[in-house]
Amino acid sequence: MKLKFYMLVIAASFVLPIAAQAQGQNCGNRELVVERLISKYGESRQSIGMAPQGRVVEVYASRETGTWTITVTTPNGVTCLVASGQSYEDFDAPIAPAGIRS
Repeated sequence: MKLKFYMLVIAASFVLPIAAQAQGQNCGNRELVVERLISKYGESRQSIGMAPQGRVVEVYASRETGTWTITVTTPNGVTCLVASGQSYEDFDAPIAPAGIRS
């Protein structure tokens, strides 16, 4: 679980500036956005974390199809889609960095 959280924090550092630019483009009421991710893509929340300025970063993914989506929700309930893709994998154990012997 710690690895998921750290991955989320790293992802958030890259996507938060994008979220600010995306305001009004791929954003909407959180309940509607989450319902769409569930019904259209079969994704469910895999991890969650707090970001600066009271924002909540979440990773949704489908283990069946491999699709994933990163969302950022502002304190006023507006959720923006900031990244999405395919080939989602869930890691239970940390991966050793390249060049370090285990």
